[in-house]
Amino acid sequence: MFTIQVTKECGCFKKSSYENNMQFDNKDDALLQAKLMESHMNQKFCQKHLFWVEEEGNTFKINVEEKPREENSGGCCGGGHCS
Repeated sequence: MFTIQVTKECGCFKKSSYENNMQFDNKDDALLQAKLMESHMNQKFCQKHLFWVEEEGNTFKINVEEKPREENSGGCCGGGHCS
């Protein structure tokens, strides 16, 4: 069995239709689902966290980390035309 484990269930995860510790019979199905979840969570959740998949034995861990805050951005959009 292969498991997808979300290491920290943030509020957005808890509100979503996803379940933690989902189990799959084969590795390919588990990896595909983990990557789909990672992509969806990074694009559709509140943008306060970063999510990434890490393989650890028969477990695909979706790690969660707070996004770093940009300090002193000065309102610049980062397009390179402000300097």
